[in-house]
Amino acid sequence: MVNSFQFLRSVGRFDTVTAAANTALGRLTLIFAENGRGKTTLAAILRSLATGNPIPVIERRRLAAQHPPHVVVNCAGGPPPAVFENGVWNRTLPNMVIFDDVFVDQNIYSGLVVGSGHRQNLHELILGAQGVALNQELQRLVAQIEVHNRTLRLRDAAIPAAERGGLSVDEFCALPANANIEQEIQATERNLAASREQDPIRNTPAFDLLTLPAFDLAAIERVLQAGLPDLDAAAAARVQSHLATLGTGAEEWIAEGMRRQAERSAPETTACVFCAQDLAGSPVISHYRAFFSEAYQGLKQSVDDVLATLDRVHYGNAAVTFERSVRLLGERRQFWSRFCELPQLEIDTVTVVRDWQAARDNLLMDLTVKQASPLEPVVIRDEVRALIQTYEAHRTALTATNQQLQQANQTIATVKQRAANANPAAIAAILSRLRATRARHAQANAALCDAYLAEVAAKTATEQLRDQARAALEQYRTNIFPNCQVAINRYLTRFNAGFQLDSVIATNTRGGPTCTYNVVINNVPVAIAGGEPQPGNPSFRNTLSAGDRNALALAFFFASLELDAASLSGKIVVIDDPVSSLDDHRSLTTVQEIRRLATQAAQVIVLSHTKPFLCRIWEGADTATRVALHVVRDGNGSAIAAWNVDHDCITEHDRRHELLRSYLADGGQNEREIATSIRPLLEAFLRVAYPAYFPPETRLGNFRNLCQQRVATAQQILSAQDLQELNDIVEYANRFHHDTNPAWETEVINAAELAGFVNRALTFAKRA
Repeated sequence: MVNSFQFLRSVGRFDTVTAAANTALGRLTLIFAENGRGKTTLAAILRSLATGNPIPVIERRRLAAQHPPHVVVNCAGGPPPAVFENGVWNRTLPNMVIFDDVFVDQNIYSGLVVGSGHRQNLHELILGAQGVALNQELQRLVAQIEVHNRTLRLRDAAIPAAERGGLSVDEFCALPANANIEQEIQATERNLAASREQDPIRNTPAFDLLTLPAFDLAAIERVLQAGLPDLDAAAAARVQSHLATLGTGAEEWIAEGMRRQAERSAPETTACVFCAQDLAGSPVISHYRAFFSEAYQGLKQSVDDVLATLDRVHYGNAAVTFERSVRLLGERRQFWSRFCELPQLEIDTVTVVRDWQAARDNLLMDLTVKQASPLEPVVIRDEVRALIQTYEAHRTALTATNQQLQQANQTIATVKQRAANANPAAIAAILSRLRATRARHAQANAALCDAYLAEVAAKTATEQLRDQARAALEQYRTNIFPNCQVAINRYLTRFNAGFQLDSVIATNTRGGPTCTYNVVINNVPVAIAGGEPQPGNPSFRNTLSAGDRNALALAFFFASLELDAASLSGKIVVIDDPVSSLDDHRSLTTVQEIRRLATQAAQVIVLSHTKPFLCRIWEGADTATRVALHVVRDGNGSAIAAWNVDHDCITEHDRRHELLRSYLADGGQNEREIATSIRPLLEAFLRVAYPAYFPPETRLGNFRNLCQQRVATAQQILSAQDLQELNDIVEYANRFHHDTNPAWETEVINAAELAGFVNRALTFAKRA
């Protein structure tokens, strides 16, 4: 509750007010103030206290005041009291709702216009505390999603676009990790390169296998160890010594002779084919026969053949050819390695050729020795065998290399086939995605993507909460808005309004939830929705009078309180001048609603500049809980004091009646005032008793004439006796009435006569 206004300084008409601290407010508090005395200022102070918004107080700073506004309100929630100082409240009173011009301007209409802001605020008003809480939660989640969106835009911008490979940030961040990414990128790069060089790939051959000829060591060793049993070395040496003395070609010449000697028809003939001398006794002829025999010649030929084979296979261009093959192999590997994975080829041609030539040269040396002395066995030296073993190791290594080359050729065949059918654009897309995957999981980008994905997950969670909040709000609105329409129309009926509301619904717009409705007049709906009505068409502006608009605002306000009945018992309801532009019957309805409200709410504070309105509320309210205050003039400002409502509730007729009755009982009053009160008393009585014949604009003389005309008729108003009594009393009263006696102020008064006519006037009024 608001208990008292302890201190008001420099706000509106209130300069320095402290006396109000002793004037406690009640559960029903009525505050009367003439126009311009500070009633609206008090409403503004309470609105500021309810919302915590300082502007309603600050903008009412007292002009030319030396001090800034300072307000102290003793209210619930303390101690301490609620204090407004230095432009801020120390606390608020949020359970207070206020009906005033600001309420109407914010929620119902401004001037003659219902704008989008009105409909949005009306939406919250209809929702009530529970619905507003649901809507606020929804709006909080919507705002939180916008925060997520802003954060996502920042985190999106932080991820380099150049590394995303044309992918969106969501696609980029969703790329899974790949443990073999480097290998796949390399393979795809090669496939792409192959797809772009189809002709070179088709025309470039695969690898040729490398060859190193073997040394036929067994054959060479047989030749080196070979000899003839019937030709010893000494004999052969003697023959060769002799041949040496014969000059060039001697051996061929003698060999021809020995052949001819063997072909002679008389084998027993031993004569020489050259000199015809007998050769039987020659000691060297047997050596000649062995030297030039077929076996010996075969031995020599074998040595020559092995030498020729060694020279043909291991000499000449063999090493050059091998080196060229290795070089060509390297060139082809360099080409194909762009398109596939190939083994490293580490062939030391210098070492191979060197070891090859060393083995060959040593074998050649041994064969040359054998050739010079065919009958002398030649043993291959250990160092030569070691050289041959080293060479064979090269050949073995080359065999392994050839196996790798054969496997590589299968890979190259696959490359050729793939390149022939390749789609460069598709492969490029795959490569771009692979490179994006590698970039996605690089350390720097991984942290950025993780932050982005975390924000996406947070936004998704918030969106789920938003959807749940929207569903809860929609479910609540499904029930509350039809109920609101019923409640508003019930109040409009009580106000005797000539219209009803229809289609009171909630609508979601880009600007937020809003309320639309139709005003139904003569069964014709007039839409109160967005957009400016067309000139000449029915609208809120031209279909409702000022009283209708005010009645509609009150209906919305009372309906909102009714729909929020669960929390009404804890609310402070402030109503400022609710009867502006209302007819009497609507004012009475408002009085009745306020009386009912005072029994339901924690506190009701009504401010008005209309005494009769406040008096009506006072008369029917609980005497134990009602309090009345009066904003009174205090020099150039205003102050707050207690108000004796009972005194202001007495009408002039009641006061005169009491005055005349007191005179009869006690006497002693101002006799001239008593005398002048007789005629007004009779007039007031007759206007109430005979309103059809004595309306306010009718004079008393006219009424008496009408009564005289109708005496003893079916339309008789007063009997002849009553009319005569009335005329007698009026005749006396006219002596003290300014219209009938210019000297009324000096007319002599006889106390007994006065008492008699006072008694007769009271008796007439009682009798009638």
